[in-house]
Amino acid sequence: GFHQESEESSSLLQTAISVLQSSYLDSTSQDGFQYSQAILVENDVFLSELKAFAQAKEAAGYSQEELEETFAFLLFDNEEEAKEVCQTGLRVNSSSISTLGDPAKGVYISKYADCLHPRPWYHGKSGYIVICKLIKGKVKVVSENYTTSYTCPSPGYDCHVAVSRNNVPSKTSDCQAFEQSQYYVYEVSDGSTAERPRQICPYIVI
Repeated sequence: GFHQESEESSSLLQTAISVLQSSYLDSTSQDGFQYSQAILVENDVFLSELKAFAQAKEAAGYSQEELEETFAFLLFDNEEEAKEVCQTGLRVNSSSISTLGDPAKGVYISKYADCLHPRPWYHGKSGYIVICKLIKGKVKVVSENYTTSYTCPSPGYDCHVAVSRNNVPSKTSDCQAFEQSQYYVYEVSDGSTAERPRQICPYIVI
């Protein structure tokens, strides 16, 4: 079975790479990254919760588009942190960003696979990317809030994104590009916020 396993892991690596490459913000990133190893995250709890979330929202009248699974990305410097998120899920209070919503009530996750950090990657840097499946649900566009009175989750929505500035000069700072390409995802029921929004499901570590 060894041969088959390596074949499976290489096809998983191909899958992961194609997901990453189709999610680049900057086309020059195609040549800039090398990926060495992909590990499939098999977490039945998260998968079933993702499904339950989708079913609940479908029953609430969400459109197919709102229920569609997309991918989003997290970057970690070390494997322990990456693995921990795969075991415990992405929890509130894990973000240092607060521009799209209160970090104590939701989680932040990157839309682009090459824009995972406020500072640009330097040559030779390595890290672990966790590719997550994400159901965005109802998305609300919010203005970035740099004050300490954080934006709260919006009732009736599941996700905040920043106002897209299509007229941004191409030289946007990395930090701004990073903040503008975050999803702020939360799950509120009966006025209380879920510790871990069900609509994010860790999928592959690479």
